[in-house]
Amino acid sequence: MKIVIFGANGPTGRQATEQAIAEGHTVTAVTRRPEEFPLNDSRLRVVGADVLDPAAVEHAVAGQEAVISTLGVPYSRNPVTVYSEGITHITQAMAKHGVRRLVCVSSTVLFGVPAPGETFFFRKVLEPFIARTIGRSVYDDMRRMEEIVCDSDHVWTIIRPAGLFDSDAVSDYQVATSRLPGRFTSRADLGNALLREAVGDRHVGAFVDVRTTVGVPSFLDVVRKEAFGGRK
Repeated sequence: MKIVIFGANGPTGRQATEQAIAEGHTVTAVTRRPEEFPLNDSRLRVVGADVLDPAAVEHAVAGQEAVISTLGVPYSRNPVTVYSEGITHITQAMAKHGVRRLVCVSSTVLFGVPAPGETFFFRKVLEPFIARTIGRSVYDDMRRMEEIVCDSDHVWTIIRPAGLFDSDAVSDYQVATSRLPGRFTSRADLGNALLREAVGDRHVGAFVDVRTTVGVPSFLDVVRKEAFGGRK
């Protein structure tokens, strides 16, 4: 397939790009800093563009068969609009060029229910604190993004991973349309889940949780490395 990936230079975007190329797909990787993009392949086209620029987004979407959005920003007390503005431009470009398949990333927090089997402290104190204070502006804009996607006429899937961490390879991860047990999702697994959805139609019109079950680091290790880095 011909797949365009927005946010391709983030850790998840690079995973999705590399895996798509390895499977023989033709990938357009969209990033604001194309000179920093580390991958190179005959099936890869790297495009320098800002998702907030509708003309640049339209140019990237033209001729594609599927769109993957891995947009991500750090937690901030300031208003966040990248998710909603970016997906607005993406869906408008898709409509103009007749591209139907859309897969994007939000967060497991948006399921609005606690993770099954989680401790009282995590369920009632820690996660609500993150969601309602330091992460509030990010999650608010993710909700706006999801509403825009759901209201569109596209063939969409929204993946809601848990806390993200780096790993060396794709694992035998879990997928469900409800919130799964566990706190973390590896970027390799998330990239693979994004690709599986983009090239198939298993979870059309659904919110999908992806959860890594083996090789998961400790909570403190992940928070220390990831919480404020915006490493989507």
